[in-house]
Amino acid sequence: MSKAEMAREQEYVSRLYRRLDGLREQTAARLADVLRHSDGTAQGRWDREAAASRYTQRLARLTAAERGLCFGRLDFRDGPSRYIGRIGLPAEDAADDPDAEPLLLDWRAPAARPFYLATAVAPQGVHRRRHIRTQGRRVIDLNDELLDARREDADAPQIGEAALLAALEADRSGRMRDIVATIQAEQDAVIRSGHRGVLVVEGGPGTGKTVVALHRAAYLLYTHRDLLARRGVLIVGPNRTFLRYIEEVLPALGETGVLATTIGELFPGVRADGTEPPQVAEIKGRAMMAEVVAAAVKDRQWVPREALRIETEQGLVLHLDRATCERAREAARRSRLPHNRARPIVVRHILDALARQAADRLNAGILVPEVLADLEPGERVDDLFDAEDVAAIRRELAGDPAVHAALERLWPVLTPQRLLADLYSCPDRLASAAPGLSRAERESLLRDPSAPWTPADVPLLDEAAELLGADDRAARARAEAERRRRIAYAQGVLDVTFGSRSTDLDDDAEAALTAGDLVDAAALADRHEEPDPRTAAERAAADRTWAFGHIVVDEAQELSPMAWRLLLRRCPARWMTVVGDPAQTGGAGGVWSWAQVLDACVPGRWRLERLTVNYRTPAEFMDLAAAVRAELTGEDLRPPAAVRHAGSPPWLAQVPAGELPARLSALVAAELAALGGGHLAVVTPAALREELAGALGASTGPGEEADLRERLVVLTAGGVKGLEFDSVLVVEPARILAEGAQGPNDLFVALTRATKRMGIVHTGEHPLPAALTRLPSPPQILSAAR
Repeated sequence: MSKAEMAREQEYVSRLYRRLDGLREQTAARLADVLRHSDGTAQGRWDREAAASRYTQRLARLTAAERGLCFGRLDFRDGPSRYIGRIGLPAEDAADDPDAEPLLLDWRAPAARPFYLATAVAPQGVHRRRHIRTQGRRVIDLNDELLDARREDADAPQIGEAALLAALEADRSGRMRDIVATIQAEQDAVIRSGHRGVLVVEGGPGTGKTVVALHRAAYLLYTHRDLLARRGVLIVGPNRTFLRYIEEVLPALGETGVLATTIGELFPGVRADGTEPPQVAEIKGRAMMAEVVAAAVKDRQWVPREALRIETEQGLVLHLDRATCERAREAARRSRLPHNRARPIVVRHILDALARQAADRLNAGILVPEVLADLEPGERVDDLFDAEDVAAIRRELAGDPAVHAALERLWPVLTPQRLLADLYSCPDRLASAAPGLSRAERESLLRDPSAPWTPADVPLLDEAAELLGADDRAARARAEAERRRRIAYAQGVLDVTFGSRSTDLDDDAEAALTAGDLVDAAALADRHEEPDPRTAAERAAADRTWAFGHIVVDEAQELSPMAWRLLLRRCPARWMTVVGDPAQTGGAGGVWSWAQVLDACVPGRWRLERLTVNYRTPAEFMDLAAAVRAELTGEDLRPPAAVRHAGSPPWLAQVPAGELPARLSALVAAELAALGGGHLAVVTPAALREELAGALGASTGPGEEADLRERLVVLTAGGVKGLEFDSVLVVEPARILAEGAQGPNDLFVALTRATKRMGIVHTGEHPLPAALTRLPSPPQILSAAR
């Protein structure tokens, strides 16, 4: 590109940054002004907080746009050129001329779409598409595509091929980058899909499923900001390492109002950091466990076989017979209220019966023999206790410890944690609630009540919470009393305002409106209610019943049926973006077919979109992974078409079994040296991870956690899912195969994480798939490390 053209673009990009700086200064000044001023009232504080939140979010979006502010230009055959960037920037005189052409179009705006869709076959009026590469605020490269040559080439190159390949070949940083400048046509179709049900995005390794889903979230926040800013967007990932890997994508696109979490973190107040065997997690994830939890709740709604003896503090002995308890239970169940909310019905029935019985007992004790002797034949003594007396007896019984203990046996107040802990610790409870499980399966669920919760427990806790509910009558009563107090105070303010008018008013002044004419006490009280300063994401994280506007689920093929139930409860509108690949399913309870899950949950409301182009994984690595999986499973997997080659073939190194840690350490050192500034992942069987990480000096966190900013990480096949690295060393692939519930899928994942270099290291103790045995030895630079 000529120096004159580079200078021309530099001048325009500099103008854009001057406009960005001006808008940032303006927004920062408005934020500071809002924070300085308030009229001291609750309404004033509310207005200030709302404005401060609005300006803070705007400032965050303007700040996030700093890196790569402008990345493209469209030249049309007819009409002005348009620059495309991370955000939209209005013209300097936009305040005076609302129709002024914006300086920069937001990539999500409809007018920007030809940047991603225009081709030589269908140019959409575009003469030239220019890709602008910047470093900081400096233009460093321009790449033009002429689209009006009228070529009838169905196999036209990828859109922005030079810019795309430059992005793909860059060193990894341990954090996912956005692809806003290089979105391809099939990706754009998914990002902008108008489907309002469950959109399933399926694609093989390297097709960009995750980053497409995140850009879709940013697009939906742009097009449905009012709804989604209020209800929030939930991002669900497989583990914390993965969430840290993607954490910079949405902020880089100017969107920060999302909650990113895992299934194991979706029950407020529970830290599900325990571990358990995969087969136990699979049992907990089965759809039938919803029936087990429901049965466990019903089992706690107890009816005694024999009459229940209750001795009160006053020494009165009462009895609850089975029929009375059954009537109370049936009345509660007929209400269809959750367990805890139905408890007052049981309490009412039982206390009524006990109070009547106590009155009868006391009445009988008062009628002494002398009184009875004076009665004529057939004459009766009226009950000495009237309704008020019985009510007093009832209130006394309600506070009696023995009565309270009986009610706790008949219909206890339960938390989800108590219900599951009791279920897991009692063989008899498990046998009653889960007759459909085998004895061995039930025994595998047994655990100490103090054991930590696991991620597979969270959907069961959530299920229990739905069935148990919470008796919130006391909280609602307190809230109503507080509201009445505020209304009374507001009425007093209005009365004082009205009474303080001057007595010297003329007739016209008498007719003037007062505060009481404009607002009543209830409205005034509502306006001065203290606002909740938390963001939607913060409120959602603390509220199990929060209904999100949209949910994005990554690695969705790993979700169990119980996890799907949890997520669908979090999104009553059933508006979700679900991404995954059944060929990469690692868990025994994962998805084999999207229809298998979604036809039952959202019949007729889900759509499948497939991504067919592999941008990350070089063709050599993808072909090897597909051949290995086909050999192991017999399935004819058609891998996505790779857009590039690595230039260095995958290699195989065999080392003596007793020397694996030392030899691997040497290979890692040589590989890091060959990589320069890139990142290396060592993928090992779970049984070897701690040992090899220690030998390599790599830190490991709890579970599958790792710091991806380190140049070297050691992960299992499950922990590496969804990630990418410049180089990958797969250690003992035969043991990876044998270890997982879906071994061929786990190995397929491990073999598709590298973007530049890949090696296989094994000891020869276990036979390898034939496709791996045909690999060449390591390149010369690594041979000395063997």
